[in-house]
Amino acid sequence: MFRSPYLSVWLIALFDLPTDTPDARKSYAVFRKHLLSQGFTMLQYSVYARYCSGEDKAKIIRRRIRQSLPPDGEVRVITLTDTQYGKMQIFHGKLRQPPDKAPLQVEMF
Repeated sequence: MFRSPYLSVWLIALFDLPTDTPDARKSYAVFRKHLLSQGFTMLQYSVYARYCSGEDKAKIIRRRIRQSLPPDGEVRVITLTDTQYGKMQIFHGKLRQPPDKAPLQVEMF
């Protein structure tokens, strides 16, 4: 399937990392901070999202994630088009705060 390098996409990073030892907790924190430094925002615990202006930018971010993987655990990255991400339905109960809205950002080259 051909994917235009200019198609806006969202990267969703999902991870399950151990936190049972001090070293594991440190690795978890370092990885989480790396995601934040790459422009990801938390959707839920261990689920982060980032907007990318195109597939070329998404490829760079995926490579950076791969390079920063902790020694244990599992990380998955899903790519969604902007249209697919926009169709996400969010359900929350009475006691929870509504989630933050997606950023209205445009990347400049």
